[in-house]
Amino acid sequence: MITIYLAEDQGMLNSALSQLLELEDDLHVVGTATDGNTAWQEISQLAPDVAILDIEMPQLTGLDVADHIHTAQLATKVVILTTFAQKAYFERAVQAQVAGYLLKDSPSNDLVAAIRQVMTGKTTYAPELVVNMLSADSNPLTKRELAVLTAADEGKPTKEIATSLFLSDGTVRNYLSSIFSKLGVHNRIEAVQIAKKNKWLK
Repeated sequence: MITIYLAEDQGMLNSALSQLLELEDDLHVVGTATDGNTAWQEISQLAPDVAILDIEMPQLTGLDVADHIHTAQLATKVVILTTFAQKAYFERAVQAQVAGYLLKDSPSNDLVAAIRQVMTGKTTYAPELVVNMLSADSNPLTKRELAVLTAADEGKPTKEIATSLFLSDGTVRNYLSSIFSKLGVHNRIEAVQIAKKNKWLK
């Protein structure tokens, strides 16, 4: 069972999302809040598997809460769910290492899928955010992911990438999967194209 904490300042939407998530057999909402301060206090105590956070909330924003979770090194995965497709928000979310960033006008199935995906260690960002907002100054890829992508650009197979970076085959596959999710692509070629276009790769 995946435990979820939901922080959304619009009471009606908060209730609707809670009911929607509870319909899933493997999801359970352990708490909700309409302000960031309450959300952070309860998340720090309940330690849910996933925290779904709106950005614009009273007292503390969802990004403030995400920062606290990251700084406290909690195991809770953060999924930002917002109406705001603003570059500055997205950049800060990436810095806080949120596991997901979705827009509220996305289909509800996307949220459910994102929750399950982040629980496998993957990252999921709304594709339109990646396409429209990322630039050379907001690279969402970690240094290790860039190293893996650089090796992939050289045409190295997974096993050879793993050997050159002193990683296991499975770890390399996980890095590649994370890269694909962050960039909203499906293969190495597309990932390399985006990375080079934004000058993340030389």
